[in-house]
Amino acid sequence: MTFGTFACNLLFATAATQQSPTAEEAKMALSKKGSRRITVDGIEYRWRIRRKPSYMQGLCWMPMTYAVEAASGSQPGATLIVTSGQAHPSNWVGAEAVPIRPAHVAASIREARDRGWEPTKAGSPFQLDRSARSIAQP
Repeated sequence: MTFGTFACNLLFATAATQQSPTAEEAKMALSKKGSRRITVDGIEYRWRIRRKPSYMQGLCWMPMTYAVEAASGSQPGATLIVTSGQAHPSNWVGAEAVPIRPAHVAASIREARDRGWEPTKAGSPFQLDRSARSIAQP
């Protein structure tokens, strides 16, 4: 374990109660550029990770987040903001980053829907914190 990885793990534990820095950005529809499509249980979604880390993510004070929304429909619905528990790949302290895979995104979408996220209804962003547990590798 490198010092950067240790520092990120320690800081993730203390920053878990803070609000996601991308929640305000998620009030708008996701940009099609840079987003990826995924189909979960017959519904098509788009998901995106910030290309550049926020200041808090760059210093590993906050884990990486990604946004998900329904891909169909003329009006965007509520956006899902997932806190991953992983360091952003472009962090500034050299902490090891594990990639977010489509299987992780699909599992997050299913969990959020089970907890009440309705992707086609307008509303405030739905926060799903997966930082307290590790993401199962497919």
